[in-house]
Amino acid sequence: MNEVAARINCTVYRKGVKLEEIRIEDISVALEDEDTFVWLGLFEPDKELMDMVQDEFDLHDLAVEDARKAHQRPKIEEYGENLFVVLHTVSLVEQMLHFGETHVFVGPRFVMTIRHGTSNGYRAVRERAESVPAKLATGPGYVLYTIIDFIVDHYQPCMDMLQDRFRQVEKALFLPNPSSDNLEEFYNLKNELLSVHGAAAPLIDICNELLRFHGDIIPAGNRIYYRDILDHVARVTQTADRIGEMINAAMQVSLAQVTIRQNDVVKRLAGWGAILAVPTMVFSLYGMNFQHMPELAWRWSYPAVLFGIVAGCALLHRRLKRVGWL
Repeated sequence: MNEVAARINCTVYRKGVKLEEIRIEDISVALEDEDTFVWLGLFEPDKELMDMVQDEFDLHDLAVEDARKAHQRPKIEEYGENLFVVLHTVSLVEQMLHFGETHVFVGPRFVMTIRHGTSNGYRAVRERAESVPAKLATGPGYVLYTIIDFIVDHYQPCMDMLQDRFRQVEKALFLPNPSSDNLEEFYNLKNELLSVHGAAAPLIDICNELLRFHGDIIPAGNRIYYRDILDHVARVTQTADRIGEMINAAMQVSLAQVTIRQNDVVKRLAGWGAILAVPTMVFSLYGMNFQHMPELAWRWSYPAVLFGIVAGCALLHRRLKRVGWL
């Protein structure tokens, strides 16, 4: 991927006001002005571009190595004056969850986002930040907040969708004659729920660290925004925990219904077995070749035996039907 395809935006700001867009190789020149900071956005950059960015921002080798690859765990790491933050993104497209990653490098005078996989772009985040120059003038710490807040805001619609899907499957679970036990759907819901929870939960530790440390990047006046993120993340994780418990309970109910249906089948088979036992016993008795057997010489013995068998089976069927075995 070339620089033009990978670079989304590279903008210089002075005191919260957008100055101009620049090339990556001009970043170091722009940072010579102490009142400016740079906001760079990349999408799946190749090694050549990452090497160029590393030189411009003086990034640590280990952080750059992690940023080249997706599938990093959510985390925050400190490298000298710079921070490296890994965030997992979740977006809802046509009622389907799409997962991605955003790696953020934050320094006293720059912010760089690197997107991997399917994720929403940050054009709306830039426009939001640029609309409040006074807050943007506080520096990269406010930009980091807007990025994390944007990511967290997309978690809740995903949780709402999963909750709606669960409600639909839950209703089908209690139909009189369900077509299936829905265990596969419950399993898929649980898997997606754990993925969203795994993306959101680490943000608690990340935000707590940003609240307690890194005052050179996160001014005291900006820390209140990170407390707001903590509140949103707590709501997402609590919702995920609640839905997870309900899914577990529903799976237990589904398994119990399977057992009940199996017991009903066994009872029906046992009932019909008891009914068939009546003619089986009579026929086996008359199959014995004894010389002296009752009613052998009576004209109506055969119809009487058949009538007795039918009457016995009918009485037994009525009795089993009354107790719910048939």
